[in-house]
Amino acid sequence: MTQSPRLILSATLMLLALAAVWGGSFFFAVVALEEVPPLTVTFHRVSWACPILLAIVIIRKIPLPRDPRIWFAFLVMGALNNAIPFSLIFWGQTQIESGLASILNGTTALFGAVVAGMLLKDEPLTLSKLIGAGFGLLGVAVIIGPSALTELSPTNLGQGAVVLAALSYAFASVWAKTQLSTQPALVNAFGMVAGSSLMMLPIVLIVDGPPTYALSSTTTASVFGLAALSTVLAYVLYFAILTRAGAANLMLVTLLIPPFAILLGAAFLDERLTPTAWAGFAFIAVGLCVTDGRLPALAASRLKRS
Repeated sequence: MTQSPRLILSATLMLLALAAVWGGSFFFAVVALEEVPPLTVTFHRVSWACPILLAIVIIRKIPLPRDPRIWFAFLVMGALNNAIPFSLIFWGQTQIESGLASILNGTTALFGAVVAGMLLKDEPLTLSKLIGAGFGLLGVAVIIGPSALTELSPTNLGQGAVVLAALSYAFASVWAKTQLSTQPALVNAFGMVAGSSLMMLPIVLIVDGPPTYALSSTTTASVFGLAALSTVLAYVLYFAILTRAGAANLMLVTLLIPPFAILLGAAFLDERLTPTAWAGFAFIAVGLCVTDGRLPALAASRLKRS
């Protein structure tokens, strides 16, 4: 049985940094949403990230593809991994706390395992993935509560939007593996933000009107944080960790994002999560551990020893 690469110190520090910048995205969004509507926040995030990623690709002398089919794949990837989930999460955050949004976003890895198991032959849908997904859905049910079945309140809709965003991320991972696996990682990152920028511009013009860049210093800093830290730096860290520590260890970031988002929300936004939110996070965390395979492997090894 092939073992996953170990988490060495450098990869561990990068994993914590990735959790911090992705957890920080929920905080940055709340600040930006005070002045800018959700769709425009999405456009700012991807359009500001686009030239930065292009500069990195040029500096590293990575050639860009010329095949139109690859650019179409970037466009689809930009929709599934940026335009749709960012817009859903940002709108959801107008209705719910940033920490709660980060917890619900934690179902991404669970949905990803199930969707990949259903659509990819080399990633079979195992019992541990199904059990993990079951725990994740139970966590979502605990957070949203029975009221979701009887009323469509803004809070319930906001929570549902973040869950749908997680599902979009899951389909994005499958699309990337089937359509873009031959492209360099940073080219994929640039291609998807370029595609999502192109896609979001007409949508923003129609729904919100021309985006303004005459923003307050606080909003500008938040949008810059979303673009430069939570998008560009996050992609660079993501692919570096993937190379050094493997996909299994990288999935641990899903457990680390909510604590950063919750701490930032509590420290700067005066947010406090309910006991049901913490209970839901516990179920989702267990689901992630089961899906990851380490928890079942640990239990099996202890049974063998006993």
